[in-house]
Amino acid sequence: MNRSSGPHSTPDPGVTPGSAPAARRPRWLLRMLVLLPWLVLAGTAIHAAVRFLPDEPVAYADPVEHFKYGSTGGERESGFPYWIWQALPQVCAEHLPGVGYASLGFIYEPGRDLPVGVSKRRHLGIDRVFLNCAACHTGLVRAGPAAPERLVVGMPAHRFDIRAFQAFFFDCAAGPRFSREFIVPEIERLSGGLSLIDRYLVYPVAIALMRERLLMLRGRFTFVFAQPPWGPGRVDTFNAAKVLFNFPVAQLPAHERLGASDFPSIWHQGKRMVRADGQRMELHWDGNNTHTEERNKSAAYGTGTTPPTIDLAAIGRVEAWLLELAPPPWPHAVDAALAARGATLYAHYCADCHGASGNDFSGAKVGHVTPIAEIATDRARLDSYSRDLAVNQGTLYAGYPHRFRHFRKTQGYANMPLDGIWLRAPYLHNGSVPTLRDLLEPAAARPRCFLRGSTLIDPLRVGFASATTDAACAATAPAAGEHLFAFDTRLPGNGNGGHEGEAYGTALPAADKDALVEYLKTF
Repeated sequence: MNRSSGPHSTPDPGVTPGSAPAARRPRWLLRMLVLLPWLVLAGTAIHAAVRFLPDEPVAYADPVEHFKYGSTGGERESGFPYWIWQALPQVCAEHLPGVGYASLGFIYEPGRDLPVGVSKRRHLGIDRVFLNCAACHTGLVRAGPAAPERLVVGMPAHRFDIRAFQAFFFDCAAGPRFSREFIVPEIERLSGGLSLIDRYLVYPVAIALMRERLLMLRGRFTFVFAQPPWGPGRVDTFNAAKVLFNFPVAQLPAHERLGASDFPSIWHQGKRMVRADGQRMELHWDGNNTHTEERNKSAAYGTGTTPPTIDLAAIGRVEAWLLELAPPPWPHAVDAALAARGATLYAHYCADCHGASGNDFSGAKVGHVTPIAEIATDRARLDSYSRDLAVNQGTLYAGYPHRFRHFRKTQGYANMPLDGIWLRAPYLHNGSVPTLRDLLEPAAARPRCFLRGSTLIDPLRVGFASATTDAACAATAPAAGEHLFAFDTRLPGNGNGGHEGEAYGTALPAADKDALVEYLKTF
């Protein structure tokens, strides 16, 4: 008989009366208590990885939609948190010329929460947005006063005021309302509610970081706001590049600090790569590069990319699509007899520099630079691009297979093909002449002042309908509507001279000029 089980057995001295033996304790509970902190840590790490590690742009199968809303990679470095972007027009409404981003010339399509030219990417745990190529290369046009506005991809964004866009963010960041106390409640209202981590951590940190970055950029771009207003459809491209290269812009010669010019059209890029004679076309207004690949990557800096962050695959999709993209045809009837007469005049006066037609870019001088002494148009854009900048651009992508090798300083402006010319007003590189018919007049007879920003086509003179009297320059700010801007050709960088004389057709009789304009409608 086992004595320990008997009624008079001796108690085990290692067991406290009323408790279970040590061997019978729930060891799983002890293990759980030890593992619980590690499980919480692992779960937190997994959640953080799922939330903050993805780097996924919103992509589109349709190349047109991808062009309008697809990423170039700029959101990674320069992107604004999506909800901050949506909140700021309400928080800082006093710094906008009208209601919302549309007052800056952005185009909103029905059903879209972002305008054309703004892309979205999930990065660092939040949706981030920034500009893409379409912001500067998509516009609206009306064939007549009662006609609806039509969106055209590839044309210059002639209503987008990029300087006002910059000023809005800079001024907002410098004001007292760019803080979590004002922005987070507006985000909560717009989004329908935020999680605790977003309300108390993610967005307060994002707001503080975004404000510091904007204030830094505001200080470095001070020189821009000492220039005459650019107006919609224009940008000082290469002075912004100097800022990125840490040039002491304020110490540069005055003639290098002013270079605003029009956004160009971007149709028929395949035909612009190599001329009919096998030579490459000289690209940009001043012909400073002959390789579209470098030109495109350089332009991507305007969309916030840097060498480590550029999305080459996304940009490659756009490049491939642009090879064959063509402009839409002229929306009105063309006088065939008058156009035929104009074709003869065009062949004599224009084809050598601008191509045989809107589809045939052959011509001895097409895509080559005409010296400034000969063309005599405003030289501010030419002077702003310096040899020092060209040398610095050669350091971009150092160590990458696609390092820049072809930027150079020129001494004039490149002769452009004229495809879709009816959608490219105002004319000359700096947008200083409102219509083609005006361009065929001597400089002294061209309008000194006119309004930029209309979407209505002038069916006779070809360009956008505009008041062209000196009264148009009476205002120094946007006038006669939130998208119209008083452009004064007497201001520095805005000169409308040049491209005149016998060789340019400005001495032709009025009837011949009308015939030439009629033929250009077919481009």
